Amino acid sequence: MTNLLIYPILLPFATAVGSLLLWRRPALQQTLSLIGSAGHLAACLFLLAAVVQDGIQVLAVGNWPAPYGISLVADHLSVLMLMVTGILGTATALYARGEMAISLRSQGFHALFQVLIGGISGAFLTGDLFNLYVWFEVILMASFGLIIWGQGRAQFVGAVRYVVINLLATLLFLLGLALLYGLTGTLNMAHLHQQIMTQESHGLVTAVAFMFMAAFGIKAGMFPLFFWLPASYHTPPIAISALFAGMLTKVGVYALIRTFSLVFLHDTATTHAVLLVAAGLTMVTGVLGAAAQNEFRRILSFHIISQVGYMLLGLALWTPLALAGAVFYLVHHMIVKANLFLVSGLSRDCSGTLELPAMGGLYGAKPFLAVLFFIPAFSLAGFPPLSGFWAKLLVIQSSLEAEHYTVAAVAVLVGLMTVYSMVKIWIEAFWKPSPDFGPDQRAIVPSAWKIAPVCALALITLCIGIGAEPVYQLADTAARELMAPQVYVRAVLGGAGP
Repeated sequence: MTNLLIYPILLPFATAVGSLLLWRRPALQQTLSLIGSAGHLAACLFLLAAVVQDGIQVLAVGNWPAPYGISLVADHLSVLMLMVTGILGTATALYARGEMAISLRSQGFHALFQVLIGGISGAFLTGDLFNLYVWFEVILMASFGLIIWGQGRAQFVGAVRYVVINLLATLLFLLGLALLYGLTGTLNMAHLHQQIMTQESHGLVTAVAFMFMAAFGIKAGMFPLFFWLPASYHTPPIAISALFAGMLTKVGVYALIRTFSLVFLHDTATTHAVLLVAAGLTMVTGVLGAAAQNEFRRILSFHIISQVGYMLLGLALWTPLALAGAVFYLVHHMIVKANLFLVSGLSRDCSGTLELPAMGGLYGAKPFLAVLFFIPAFSLAGFPPLSGFWAKLLVIQSSLEAEHYTVAAVAVLVGLMTVYSMVKIWIEAFWKPSPDFGPDQRAIVPSAWKIAPVCALALITLCIGIGAEPVYQLADTAARELMAPQVYVRAVLGGAGP
């Protein structure tokens, strides 16, 4: 059963190689990419079933035992993230089939796309920090290639900002790795959990922890390190920006949750207090930035930041309910945010623009599109019984139980401001009369390739909201594993370690 861990990584890279071999056959490239994405989703679901049935799965690559060899580890948090990765990978591959011309799709898009999916899967499954760094670099290279797709000036500007700030994160990550290895002699996360607890220089370990917090915070879009995100996520084609919005910042959030629930537990009073302040400021700055925008994807980009704050809040509170809320929020937000970006693409097809003042009349002209927008938008805002309501409820309830009333009030106010942004898009794009098209605006009819994944993701959002109990049970199990890291350590090391 442990061999299942290799397939979510192996299948995307094999598909990428196959796509390169079919360089001159774009139609076959497209078919292979769709088959590879569906196969990746199936592999993730099989691994999810194995973890639910048998507990944490560990694969020692090359039969080198931990902490000396490379370990792949799948617990409930990992497999939930993988499952959503598979869903979003398949959905965006379908959407890209309808969005991009064959000439563009044949120019390496599928290879980069599959490498990105493989890199994200590797980051979720790795059991040591050095390989997490390697997977981050794979993600960075593939995402840079995708973000400049189409070669527009705005894309190059956004890509430069994206790469420069992520290189800073890489530098901080590498420095942190060097210091941590010098202190402990290991980078295996399970082994680090044991070694750090025996360190006498807690102040130095805390300083290293803050380096990791900054590095992962940049990738997550945490305050004050988020400024690169709204400058870049609105520039590439819709399918690419949807995948970025759903996945990339969540890899950073996942890394923060993993390291600050497994590795850096020596001084939670300090580290988690800083995370608590950062979470509140991330929520506030993100939602205020969104309120000031008048372009569909820019509003959504700023709301990525504000919603990351809720996830960080669950980690910072450090209770089982708060962590369950953070995991539930991750699952909900990845699906909803990617779907909103896809809906923005359909709206652009129907109106010819993404500038809200130039949009209008979509409710009367395309009522089905209005429904497809309403479901993820008001789930993001936290309307019951949609998935966002339960996610916000868990986080806010845990804040109240921990007697952090100020941050609970901030979470509620940010939710109300999110409602304002979604209502703003609704009024401008859907409700108000349609303005006359300008000379550069051209409406087209969205294809079934674009509509189908939007419908599927909206249906998943409804299912998570109406049938929240199974997802909550998985999130609660993941939270309890995170709160009891010795379970993870035993699964990876067995009798190894001090």
